[in-house]
Amino acid sequence: MNLPYELQVGWRYLRAGKGGRRNAFISFISGVSMVGIALGVAALIVVLSVMNGFQREVRDAMLSAIAHLEVTRWDGLGVEDWQPLAQQAQGLPQVAGVAPFVSSQALLARGEDMRGVMVRGVLPEHEPKVTPMAGKLAPAVLNELQPGQWKMLIGQELARQLGVQVGDALTVMAPGGSVTPAGVTPRLRSFKVAGIFQAGHYEYDAGLVMMHLDDAAKLFRTGGASGLQLRLHDLHTARAVADQLQPTLGPDWRVRDWTRANPTWFAAVQVEKRMMGIILTLIVAVAAFNLVSTLVMVVTDKQSDIAILRTLGASPRSIQAIFIVQGAFAGVVGTLSGVALGLLIAFNVDVIVPAIEGLLGAKFLPANIYLISQMPSDPQRGDILPIAFISLGLALLATLYPSWRAARVQPAQALRYE
Repeated sequence: MNLPYELQVGWRYLRAGKGGRRNAFISFISGVSMVGIALGVAALIVVLSVMNGFQREVRDAMLSAIAHLEVTRWDGLGVEDWQPLAQQAQGLPQVAGVAPFVSSQALLARGEDMRGVMVRGVLPEHEPKVTPMAGKLAPAVLNELQPGQWKMLIGQELARQLGVQVGDALTVMAPGGSVTPAGVTPRLRSFKVAGIFQAGHYEYDAGLVMMHLDDAAKLFRTGGASGLQLRLHDLHTARAVADQLQPTLGPDWRVRDWTRANPTWFAAVQVEKRMMGIILTLIVAVAAFNLVSTLVMVVTDKQSDIAILRTLGASPRSIQAIFIVQGAFAGVVGTLSGVALGLLIAFNVDVIVPAIEGLLGAKFLPANIYLISQMPSDPQRGDILPIAFISLGLALLATLYPSWRAARVQPAQALRYE
């Protein structure tokens, strides 16, 4: 192959492990630099993939209990005739399901124990269309919510905290009160626990109560549904659909997507992921800049070779290209090896972590502390490609000073004592 001699010489310098102890040592240092780049890239890919996995698991658990979009009135009034609004929303091709709801905060009491909860009034025949959690419940359990029966479903963690089981009675205290001759008295209502659900998200398992929409409307005096819940075919289009739906409904309506339901948590995860990426990128940078010392040693060792090439007509730019090629090869090999190793670990975390746990006799994610008991992983192209490009860029940057120094070698001085 008629490759440029700069490529051939640069590749030969990279893999030259023979010809004396000094050449072997330089080759060893070069190999260590490539291994360092590979390990740094692999660590960055694995860590970001695991963080993506955690974010996905928590997001999916949250979206099993809430809808992708909520449509409510700005003034907080109820929507007695919600069917026309539901038909209008159902006309969008992105919408998979629509259901009315009533939402309000309340106090839940059993004896002296009281908990603040979010009460959601639902229609049993419509709710499974918008929340997967309701779809997982047995139809007989969900159908227990009938108007006028004053029954409710509570989360598993809330049931554990209050020590209640199916069939027990709980008292719901609604906001506001009733004006009587004796003064303002709280509005109380006794409900029977008809079932216990598990959303997989602590916030909803410990703070969500479901009852029939008509019972909730009477209890909180909303005059009808608080609004509509919408389920989309693609959760990532929620904000775009909200922006599309808002102008058609008018200024009296508010459309809120799921990303605004818990913005603090999502913002914290993004900041943590960004900072972790910066910290681990420094590891890749340290490994990449090890190439500087390696190439400086090569330049010092190959001064006579450089002088001979210069006397044969090689330009300073060609000499510089030789050592850039050597460093670039090391960066490419290290980066590709790191990407391969990182993806291998990231796609097999569910196998590797249990094996390590069995070997050490420890549990990394106790189920009674964390939301999930298995280490999740979600490698994404949007993370892997920037990691690879940054690694290659740092490796290329590390070659600039040694190659510039090689180009400044004077043939007469280098060959004076040869």
